[in-house]
Amino acid sequence: MTSQGVRWTAEQVLSLAPDAPSRKAGSKLGTAGPWSGTGTTEEGVVWGLCAGSGSKPYQALADVSGPAYACSCPSRKFPCKHVLGLLLLWSAGPEAVPRGEPPEWAGQWLEKRRERAAKGTGPASGTASAEKADPEAARKRAERRAERVTAGARELEQRLADLLRGGLASAERAGYGMWEETAARMVDAQAKGLATRVRELGAIPGSGPGWPVRLLEESALLHLLVRGWAHREALPAPLAATVARRLGLPETVPPPEGERDLWLVLAQYDTQEGTLTTRRVWLHGTRTGRTALLLSYGAAGSAPEVSLPVGLGLDAELRPHPARPRATLGERFGPPVPVAERPPGISVAQAAERYGALLAEDPWLDTWPVTLDGVIPVRGPDGWQLAEPSTGTALPLPRSFTSTSGLWRLLAASGGRPLRVFGECGHRGFHPLAAWEPDGAEHADGAEHADGPEHADGTGRASAHPRTPAPPLALR
Repeated sequence: MTSQGVRWTAEQVLSLAPDAPSRKAGSKLGTAGPWSGTGTTEEGVVWGLCAGSGSKPYQALADVSGPAYACSCPSRKFPCKHVLGLLLLWSAGPEAVPRGEPPEWAGQWLEKRRERAAKGTGPASGTASAEKADPEAARKRAERRAERVTAGARELEQRLADLLRGGLASAERAGYGMWEETAARMVDAQAKGLATRVRELGAIPGSGPGWPVRLLEESALLHLLVRGWAHREALPAPLAATVARRLGLPETVPPPEGERDLWLVLAQYDTQEGTLTTRRVWLHGTRTGRTALLLSYGAAGSAPEVSLPVGLGLDAELRPHPARPRATLGERFGPPVPVAERPPGISVAQAAERYGALLAEDPWLDTWPVTLDGVIPVRGPDGWQLAEPSTGTALPLPRSFTSTSGLWRLLAASGGRPLRVFGECGHRGFHPLAAWEPDGAEHADGAEHADGPEHADGTGRASAHPRTPAPPLALR
């Protein structure tokens, strides 16, 4: 273990993988065979040379105190399979990757990181100050954009009316091109939120049994959003602000103060929309009890740079976003560290009640973060569910989850015993993202979860080595 950071487990390393193929490829490189020139520092910098198909090995680097990663390979995935393999090798213990001084190429990367960090603490750009100095110009720009959004909303409303007039079956015959054209028109109207929802609408036809019902539901919600914009002056101020945000307009209220906490990394996963990769990282404040979502983006096939190991805690400041539960990552005050706390769980009934109350404030809210306690994955008459044995209530698991390996990982972790499960609860059901074994189960095999050998003398007596908290099981 380093003095500045903790040696991650293999599961925490693989939780950083941007997709399943990277996870599989990284696992194959987690042995000493393809590696040479490996080393690590007390501060948690890890480096190594990985043999590839060419004559020159790839230079892989990781700074676990950030964390930050780099590799000389041409992959746009972040972290790439070589970095994942290097970290898997490092996670095996100090014998696998020895201590040492960084080579010249690793030292250059570290120096550039320090220079960028120093620039980041300098004075902010003068753009925001210029806008504040000319509020009249800012007001005129906002008015012109509102006019363009209004024109786009009217056009979209007409497209929806044509869809219903021609019948929902026409959507499947027309194909996706019609929706992409409409989405492009919404982008021209500076209503990015409408463009995103239109693209989602276009993906529904042909998505499986029951797609006409889903298309009608989403069309109704989109129509409600358009009508809300048209009558925004008559809406309560909070709802009017929600409508503007859903359309993609910038916030007009100052951001709230930041919150410093030890944030437990609950889950991390990527979604793809065209050439844009969106990374979602869920955090739980161990002191504030708040759940926050970090969003980062990668364009043109490149992966987002924010990548945090699931199950570790990050001492950092988060600035809440007006669109709850989003936040932006501010200053960090140390490397990721083990965290023993788990987010408190609630019942299935409480989860449904909470989501219903939030829908009254924001009818377009797709999901909300929830931690369920004491639930078991079971197969019901209509598919898989998370059931609460004590009450007999359950939440359905969506097909987007049950068709992946996450379901089988959840079943294996449960073994018929209740679990604590974190995920996204919405109108399509509950999508699990992380799970914890029942309290006490992580101590069933002390040698696997201890920080050192627990029964070194063979007598069965527990040693004085502290236990490393078992990380949550990543399900996506």
